[in-house]
Amino acid sequence: MIDFCSQETKPLLSVDEAIAKIQASITSVKEQEIVDLKNALGRVLAEDVYAKVPSPPYKNSAMDGYAFCSQDINSAQDFCLKIVGTSWAGRPYLGEMNSGECLRIFTGALVPKALDSVVMQEQVTVSDNHVQFSLTTQPYQNIRQQGEDVALGSLVLEANKVLSVMDLALLASVGVNKISVKRKVKVVIFSTGDELQSLDQPLACGQIYDSNRYALQGLLSNPLYAVIDLGVVADDPLLLEASLIKAAQNSDVIVTTGGASVGDADYIKEILAKCGQVNFWKIAIKPGKPLAFGKIGDCHFFGLPGNPVAVIVTFQYLVEPALKKLAGGEALKKLQIIATSLSTLKKSKGRQEYLRGILTQNSDGEFFVSSAGKQGSNILKSMSQANCYIVLPIECQGVNEGDKVRVDLILGACITD
Repeated sequence: MIDFCSQETKPLLSVDEAIAKIQASITSVKEQEIVDLKNALGRVLAEDVYAKVPSPPYKNSAMDGYAFCSQDINSAQDFCLKIVGTSWAGRPYLGEMNSGECLRIFTGALVPKALDSVVMQEQVTVSDNHVQFSLTTQPYQNIRQQGEDVALGSLVLEANKVLSVMDLALLASVGVNKISVKRKVKVVIFSTGDELQSLDQPLACGQIYDSNRYALQGLLSNPLYAVIDLGVVADDPLLLEASLIKAAQNSDVIVTTGGASVGDADYIKEILAKCGQVNFWKIAIKPGKPLAFGKIGDCHFFGLPGNPVAVIVTFQYLVEPALKKLAGGEALKKLQIIATSLSTLKKSKGRQEYLRGILTQNSDGEFFVSSAGKQGSNILKSMSQANCYIVLPIECQGVNEGDKVRVDLILGACITD
């Protein structure tokens, strides 16, 4: 099997080489803004954050039960203590505690300084305001110490972290209400092509609906980005050049689809060279070979192919890591899994291929993957049905059923069994 699209006069950049070139050209944004914690999900911390209060803020009970002092434990036999009050969560007991006394207490309630132990209510017998403790009662149990999670003034989160739901909960627990985050990355997108039609219009002969912008809008649906959609720009060199120059003046990144190949109406590379600079054009990837990367002034440019699956694949593997670095976030690697192929997969060497697959896991924890269907770069149905990419290296010349393959999970996908 020969991949005629891979035949070049000189070797193409590998995916890893292209990623390295892109990453080397990216510098994170410096500007910051203050946001309320409730609006901070998915944003990048601009500064280290320290605890304003300890967590927990006071010594409290981990159980519903009875709080007492360990010095009242009788190591020789069961012992009995008098109940002198109740400590509720939010309504603490503020009276004095003496030897021989205990306190009814509920989960999260403040434990008085004089007490150091809590026994679960199921492990004692209560009668006439007295609690019977067994000989096996252990001291120092079921108490959450002040600051045992986060101490007052200690480092909570370091700068450049993308804030998760768990991070927001952590920050709230230590009294942080407003934080400094890096500004959003400004991204402009548009599609090119005279054949593209808007969804609210009927298709004329030779036209197709523009699916690429909907894919990009979804892929860019992230708190890190502020996106401007310029719609469809016709295959007119002057119009394309004017659109790129104008977009570059007010954005950090431009992402276009279509017009990056070698057809008579594919102008993107030439226009980029005229009004900016071409860092590279075409890489050893399938789908997505005709990808252009460069700059127009201070604005980074990605000219993605026109086929929709190629748009999705190249965005996820090349554009998204660049945007994350530009936004100032931490560098994260995709989770890779080794699975047994249930399909025979044809391939010629020359390009690294990303096939749409369906990953499953059996009861023994073993992973298996099969093709999601037709693999043409225009086929969106198999893209919709897939939960992973089967990644075949440049030198691979096919996969037999039973062979081990590398699998990358598609973001948000679930594994079936």
